[in-house]
Amino acid sequence: MGTGAITLRELVAALDSAVVGLLEAPHGDLVEVATAALVEGADLAADGDWPAAVPDLHLHVGVGAAEAERWFADLARRAPRDRPRAVMAKSVGAGVRTAARAAGVALVAVHPLARWDSVLPVVHRLLDGSRRQAAAPDLAATDLFDLARIVARDAGGMVSIEDAQSRVLAYSASDASADELRRLSILGRQGPRDYLRALREWGVFDRIRASDEVIDVPAHPELRTERRLVVGIRGQAGVLGSIWLQQGDRPFSPDAEEVLRGAAAIAAHAIARSLAAPSTEAAQVQRLFGAGGGGVDVPSLAAALHLPQTGAAAVIGLAPHGPGSAVPGSSLRLLASALRPDALVTALGERAYVLLPGYTSAAAVTAWTRRLVAEFETRRACVLRAAIALPVPDLGAVAAARTEVDRVLDGAAFPADRVTTLAESRTAVLLGEVLDLVAEHPELRDPRVDALTAHDRDHGANLARSTAVFLAHHGDVRAAATALAVHPNTLRYRVRRAAEVIGVDLTDPADRLLLELQLALRDRTWLSRGR
Repeated sequence: MGTGAITLRELVAALDSAVVGLLEAPHGDLVEVATAALVEGADLAADGDWPAAVPDLHLHVGVGAAEAERWFADLARRAPRDRPRAVMAKSVGAGVRTAARAAGVALVAVHPLARWDSVLPVVHRLLDGSRRQAAAPDLAATDLFDLARIVARDAGGMVSIEDAQSRVLAYSASDASADELRRLSILGRQGPRDYLRALREWGVFDRIRASDEVIDVPAHPELRTERRLVVGIRGQAGVLGSIWLQQGDRPFSPDAEEVLRGAAAIAAHAIARSLAAPSTEAAQVQRLFGAGGGGVDVPSLAAALHLPQTGAAAVIGLAPHGPGSAVPGSSLRLLASALRPDALVTALGERAYVLLPGYTSAAAVTAWTRRLVAEFETRRACVLRAAIALPVPDLGAVAAARTEVDRVLDGAAFPADRVTTLAESRTAVLLGEVLDLVAEHPELRDPRVDALTAHDRDHGANLARSTAVFLAHHGDVRAAATALAVHPNTLRYRVRRAAEVIGVDLTDPADRLLLELQLALRDRTWLSRGR
């Protein structure tokens, strides 16, 4: 796909069937759209003297059917580069459809009640979001339409995100259970006056302005409106808007309120930033985590994101448990923002990282991470491993913490719940890296262990394994024998025989340390070969 472009299929899906419908697509619905413009009848008569290339998408405002048919007939005689790729219009009779098809231009029908001054900003936001993600494809640049879709999926229902003046900024797909209020809102029309009066009487608007709570708005059968949950979107300057979740054919998910709170935090960032800011911010956040080389202006970033420069923070790294997958970053942002509105999330390759500034309890961070990993596995069939670095003293230390987290994620030793901290995994990580270092330098391999392996192979013995278990149990014969399911005297004989074969003194601490390290390397090499 071209930089900053979306397909016609994506555009129509985002605008929703309540607003638009694709009628003609001579070249398929994967045609790319990167630019758009309102076009009136006078523009068509003037032959569309655009200062540069012809916009990919024309929105025909006040253009009658006869005008449109003549214009499409003229387009059919022009070179493809001089034609738009798609047209959105309200006058879409059979003659217009035929003319558009003959001109090779896609035709999208717009609902007669839709307001053009609502449709055009939505189209521009979709295209701007595509440009931002093409410039800096990062989780921090999550588009409001993406957010609405994710909330609808995770909370169960249909989502509308509105600004402080109750204008719809983004929404998820509607289904047959969408009520009249939702349809009118998406079309840019005001909802039923009686319903708005009821919301004021119930104090819904006052509660949105006064608190961060999720408000349950009951169904109103007389006004044909369904049950809704709503939460305010709050920024530094006050209320920036609201998120509405209409119940559909099935109940809301059990964690719908938590999902909405997280979404409100993300939406607050998205609405408050200028259109150009997300890509810049995304790159800064990635550099904060140590990506891309170079440093980051910590004081400026902290001020821009309203983060404390100092004070204990936690860095959490998450990696897929297996190749060929990646951490679902958008859902991760939603859950992290529900925990802390100032949480930062970024994706680097297949891994994702979370910064929780100013946490109050290490145990709470670990417990939340365990719930997160369990949630992704049970509800999204995504198996993750997580490593936690805490306390991170200040924002300037985030990159170093991420490096430490990666060292843990690169290792193979994880507990059953696949969540560990740097403190818990330090020994395993360092031992693994020591073994990696020895494995990379053949001159550091002890040939006596190869001799012991050869002896076992030639005589059908098990001296190497028995000695490794004996050393792992610190020389406790009975415990090691139990682990091997052999008699203690059998183990004593094997260990004594192993010492004779390779010529080491197992009463010497240095010999024991070296042999245990070399046997661990041998066992890991055999496992990697599937032996």
